[in-house]
Amino acid sequence: MLGHLDEYPSLTAACQTVAARLDCGAESLRRWVRQAQIDTGDRDGVTSSESERVRLLERENRQLREANAILPDATVFFAGELDPRRR
Repeated sequence: MLGHLDEYPSLTAACQTVAARLDCGAESLRRWVRQAQIDTGDRDGVTSSESERVRLLERENRQLREANAILPDATVFFAGELDPRRR
């Protein structure tokens, strides 16, 4: 489809025509085409690989914050377990 965009008056018109043939939503197709244009460098925006990288970094960041939130409680617990006065 990307190679035939110049045959239509607009991206929206192209997507409406092709979406009807493919039996899918025109807006979904338009978003896929725009993302493909971004990924190939034909349009400005965040590439799919950059989005995936950010998503993975955000997940890692969330996991590290959860681990850091647990550490003070674990420190208190183990300090109490090692206290010789408790034996």
